[in-house]
Amino acid sequence: MKKVVAILLLAGAALSAQAADPIRFASSATYPPFEFMDKDSNIAGFDIDLAKALCKEMKTECTFSNHAFDSLIPALKFRRYDVVISGMDITAERSKQVLFSQPYYANSAVLIVRKGTITSVDQMKGKKVGMENGSTHQKYMNEKHPEIKTVPYDSYQTAVIDLKNGRLDAVFGDTAAVNEWLKTSPELVTLGEHIADPAYFGAGLGIAVRQDNTELMNKINTALEAVKKDGTYQQISHKWFPQ
Repeated sequence: MKKVVAILLLAGAALSAQAADPIRFASSATYPPFEFMDKDSNIAGFDIDLAKALCKEMKTECTFSNHAFDSLIPALKFRRYDVVISGMDITAERSKQVLFSQPYYANSAVLIVRKGTITSVDQMKGKKVGMENGSTHQKYMNEKHPEIKTVPYDSYQTAVIDLKNGRLDAVFGDTAAVNEWLKTSPELVTLGEHIADPAYFGAGLGIAVRQDNTELMNKINTALEAVKKDGTYQQISHKWFPQ
């Protein structure tokens, strides 16, 4: 009888382990090539492929949800998700609210305008610049260039459309994302130099978890180091950012 009970207990433990809840990732899927909705309405992009590689390395199931960027951190803190990976800059202000991984992508930002409209950053005074609400770009522009009118958007996709239609004078976004937009928008060009102010962009992009979830963060950092070491990270990077 004791043997039967022991076997049942072991079987129950095994089933419990198999039924462990998946890690819940959240992204704002409006920012190609980092994250976007593909033709089959699935979240895709560099961040998503990287997250899936990390999950494989951690030997765990993961789910992915689309969520508005400006409320990603509150949703994480309220335990709606376990992890945020969404082209998010590591900043001192955000680090007071969440725990960031080691940087996984070096970042910079740049302005884009319509060809033949604005030719110098000096001409931007009083102009309207679109950017995603809650982004580091918004904070940078408000603090560093109060002479420029910032216009917040729920997504960069809408901001770029308004730029093309003349409702905005410029859009300010990450260099990698901007390069993706320019591939299909020959009427747009970059303006000025790439900005890598370490107070806003220089630390790079990070993966966020709740501040008390150090166990999960340690697993993510270990997995991130592993996929960089075995070449998986480089394969994913080349797929989304071919030279």
